Amino acid sequence: MKFSSLDLAPDLLRALEACGYRQMTPIQQQAIVPARRGKDLLANAQTGTGKTAAFSVPILQRMIDDPKPTQPGSARALILTPTRELAEQLAESIKEYAQFLELSIVAAFGGTNTQGQAKKMAAGIDILIATPGRLLEHVTQCNINLGNVEFVVLDEADRMLDMGFITDVQTLMQGTAAKRQTLLFSATNSAAVNELAQQILTRHETIRVAKQNATADTVEHVVYPVEERRKADLFAELIKEQNWYQVLVFTSTKQQADELLMDLKIDGIKGAVCHGDKAQGARRRALADFKSGKLQVLVATEVAARGLDIQGLEHVVNYNLPWLPEDYVHRIGRTGRAGQKGNAISFVSREEERALDAIEHLIGYRIKRIRRDGFEVGNRDPLRKRVASTRGPQRRNKATQTQVKANTNTQIRAGGRRKKK
Repeated sequence: MKFSSLDLAPDLLRALEACGYRQMTPIQQQAIVPARRGKDLLANAQTGTGKTAAFSVPILQRMIDDPKPTQPGSARALILTPTRELAEQLAESIKEYAQFLELSIVAAFGGTNTQGQAKKMAAGIDILIATPGRLLEHVTQCNINLGNVEFVVLDEADRMLDMGFITDVQTLMQGTAAKRQTLLFSATNSAAVNELAQQILTRHETIRVAKQNATADTVEHVVYPVEERRKADLFAELIKEQNWYQVLVFTSTKQQADELLMDLKIDGIKGAVCHGDKAQGARRRALADFKSGKLQVLVATEVAARGLDIQGLEHVVNYNLPWLPEDYVHRIGRTGRAGQKGNAISFVSREEERALDAIEHLIGYRIKRIRRDGFEVGNRDPLRKRVASTRGPQRRNKATQTQVKANTNTQIRAGGRRKKK
């Protein structure tokens, strides 16, 4: 189905065509029409399926159909998102869709000065994209009144719940107009998401375009069994041997990210890190340099799992497996987007076998193992049998998970830095 069949405003359709949008994705086909009619939606779709256009196009069209001047200190549409990277990315995309429209679009997130954001709010905003914490700060300081908000979008709602933003979200929602349209988008489905939907949605429609916690069919998954202390050596060897042009690498901690970057520099591989200790400007520059091809490797922690949109990214590496299996889906969702092929490569130590087993249980199949000469580990079958016998039907034992974390950290410290010959 084509966007041209939707009878959109000429300037909006022209912008979408300029962005290369012609055929709608499944989530866009199912969400745009009811959202344009004013329905509340609960939409479950994995990352990389076109969710941004699915909720922003109908809002833009409704604003065109019912033009209103901006009110000082107010916004017509509010989009809440969990991270500043994602807020920035959403603002960039929506500005592209609205490039021929006279609409003001502002992003408000932490890590930047509030004064510039407050000045834009004072003038009035058509579409405000914000992280919950920063927006609550502006509301508390009376920089903006949400009482005139007509459209609310909760993007990556499951992630906001995971990050503990539920109280902030509920407080902000109470400040919006009672008669509003609310669109709740989530990459995964859970009891917490459904409960939130019942609280904030009115006679909503539910849309699901992929099975729960599914990974894209365009992504090939492989696992390299390797001892923790040898991961950096294996990574450098694979980059050079397989000539990976751009690689996004996820570590579990900021310390691991920094240590991996040091190892990459020793190997002559250009890279940068993106994690919470880095200033917003530094993170923005690192992402820009990576997108432009100046850097071969971008090392990131979980903070970037949902905020990065890199066209044509072919390789995502899990240097360490995430603690939560759902985060594996979010991480590897950075590749294989919009129908393109992608590769998800995971380095798995003996201590991470339980985490790998939980991931495979979640996605519904066993990931292919590649055993690399020179990086062999001991016999893993006894450990896998213990994992299979102790795994609960729905989730991993938290106490064991904590012990795995502790063991992994101990292993990392014991391995120390690599010595170059």
